[in-house]
Amino acid sequence: MIALLQRVSRADVRVDGVCIGAIGHGLLVFVCAEPADTEALADKLVVKLLKLRIFSDAAGKMNLSVADVQGSLLIVSQFTLAADVSGGNRPSLIGAAGPEPGRRLYERVVATARSLHPNVACGEFGADMQVSLVNEGPVTIPITLR
Repeated sequence: MIALLQRVSRADVRVDGVCIGAIGHGLLVFVCAEPADTEALADKLVVKLLKLRIFSDAAGKMNLSVADVQGSLLIVSQFTLAADVSGGNRPSLIGAAGPEPGRRLYERVVATARSLHPNVACGEFGADMQVSLVNEGPVTIPITLR
C-alpha cells in the first residue's frame, strides 16, 4: 500500500461542491492500494499512521502521534499515487489495484481507522473530489508498505 500523509491544521474533501469530510488538526492521508495488497497490510498501514510521531511536543520536536495530540484523520483514496512516469510523459497507472480490490482495501483502511481512532472522516472512493488543506510545517511523508 502507498500512502501520502500531510500534517494539517485543517482539511476537507468535497464532491459536487458538497463537503463530505472535514477535519481540524490532524492528518490528511491519501491512500492507494496495489494489486498484491491485503487486508492485513491495510491494517498495518492504519497502525503505522496512528503511531507515527510527527507532531511537535512542548520542546518543538516531532515526538507525538496523531493519537497523542487527539488529532483527526481525513482518509482519501488516490490511485494516482501508484503512477509510473519513467516511460514517458503520460503516467502509467497499472501499478494501482483495480477498482474492486482498490475499493475493498480503501474501505478496510477507513473501517480499521474508525475502530481504532475516535475522529475519522473520509472521501468517496472513485469520485471526482476536491481536497483543500492547510499543511502544518509543512510536513508531508510518503509511506510504502509491502
